[in-house]
Amino acid sequence: MADEVNMLPSWRKWTMPLFVFFKDARYVFKRDDLGLEILSIAFPAALALAADPIASLIDTAFIGRLGPVEIAAVGVSIAIFNQASKVTIFPLVSITTSFVAEEDTVKRIRDQQQTSENSEKGTSKYKEMDELVPEDAVLENLEKGSAEKDETKESASEDADFRTTACKSPDVISSNPKKGKLSSERRHIPSASTALLLGCVLGLLQTIFLIFLAKPLLGFMGVKSESPMRAPALRYLTLRSLGAPAVLLSLAMQGVFRGFKDTKTPLFATVAGDLANIILDPILIFVCRMGVSGAAIAHVLSQYLISVILLCKLMKQVNILSPNLGDLQFSKFLKNGFLLLARVIAVTICVTLAASMAARLGPTPMAAFQICLQVWMTSSLLADGLAVAGQAILACAFAEKDYQKAAAAASRVLQMGFVLGIGLALFVGLGLQFGSGIFSNDKSVIHMISIGIPFVAATQPINSLAFVFDGVNFGASDFAYSAYSMVLVSAVSIGFLFFLSKTNGFIGIWFALTIYMGLRAFAGVWRMGTGTGPWHFLRARLLP
Repeated sequence: MADEVNMLPSWRKWTMPLFVFFKDARYVFKRDDLGLEILSIAFPAALALAADPIASLIDTAFIGRLGPVEIAAVGVSIAIFNQASKVTIFPLVSITTSFVAEEDTVKRIRDQQQTSENSEKGTSKYKEMDELVPEDAVLENLEKGSAEKDETKESASEDADFRTTACKSPDVISSNPKKGKLSSERRHIPSASTALLLGCVLGLLQTIFLIFLAKPLLGFMGVKSESPMRAPALRYLTLRSLGAPAVLLSLAMQGVFRGFKDTKTPLFATVAGDLANIILDPILIFVCRMGVSGAAIAHVLSQYLISVILLCKLMKQVNILSPNLGDLQFSKFLKNGFLLLARVIAVTICVTLAASMAARLGPTPMAAFQICLQVWMTSSLLADGLAVAGQAILACAFAEKDYQKAAAAASRVLQMGFVLGIGLALFVGLGLQFGSGIFSNDKSVIHMISIGIPFVAATQPINSLAFVFDGVNFGASDFAYSAYSMVLVSAVSIGFLFFLSKTNGFIGIWFALTIYMGLRAFAGVWRMGTGTGPWHFLRARLLP
């Protein structure tokens, strides 16, 4: 602890860790080194994260023209697919980002130390050679006969070659220059190889799971065999399931790029795939008269395009196939993965239960709920860009034991998240009020959307803080607390969902979801604000 006290931020004058949230709040958007680093990671990440939900919103707008039954059916299928994906995607991506960032940072520090040691050894050997072959002796030999002169020149040449070689970096010292250059460009990151392998396996398992259990899952969601939503929902879910391997693999690769603090490459791939989706939607839905099946096929093709682009980019930077299977970190992934799996299951049950209760109210409330939920999640995911930036920066800071930067980065991204949430509240509220007709031309659906607008808009600041706290906790590798706290939050929220949905219907569901997001944000404030877990260094100055 004494070493950690010495490494505490020199700027901190607070007596309670809770006040770290307000540190330099007036400089929340200051364009200093930290601010620019956060924005350079967060902005492309936010665009990439928002691109897919925006494409889903466009899907919803196209499908909404088919009728309320079709959009309600697709809404149920999307809810099932997304929740099933979150069970596998969220733990995999979150763990990959943290592990790759830590591993890359440690490798970089080790390489720098090795380069420094090699340089020192070269300098030491240079001095030894100077002692063994003094300059006066060399000059004296040069004055001798031609035979001795040639011999001395050859010796001096070998000595010069040794001195030059000893001072070069390890990458330059290579019998094959091309091989040395390739090794410096392509990194060996075992966490990346592990993530890609797990992504492929989990994607295939998800496809099998959704195809064979599609009917029972739809029944659980309230879409019974006699429901008019049954047939289109079953077609959409079955076809959409074929894209699960591409979704898992592409998001695993996005986690690797985030660990490298590169969010521009995932943005490029996501935009390319989503543009293809938007172009294919009207062609397959209306021109080819495939209806909801066309929407599903367009989405699947776009996901495989994203995976191909990311894989080609990643292969230029990382050795995808690990030369040693022993380097793969399955135990490390599985240990923390199960913790986050419990967390995601808790979140999935809570959100899926809300969608199920809305579906039981009928096609019109379910259609309105689906539209509101899509807008709710799309706008909130913009804050996830800050969460990605916070996670990548904090993971590197903790690996370097730079607690000053860890505290400063955490407070800055949280402050940015709150300000962003206020802006989103105004934008979403006005946008839904005047633009709900884009998603449906049914007056009953539009009326139900207007009921949900106050909840969707007012919760944006809370949602932003909750999402950013997730990134902060993952960056600190605080996976256990994230899992246990979310299980408790979901248990309480599910109780509110059952009670409020029965007493207040559609409004009650949104009241319960508001409570759910509020408790998520409070759990993050409690952990960091009390200086417990990985944030114990915030309380170190209080010790005698």
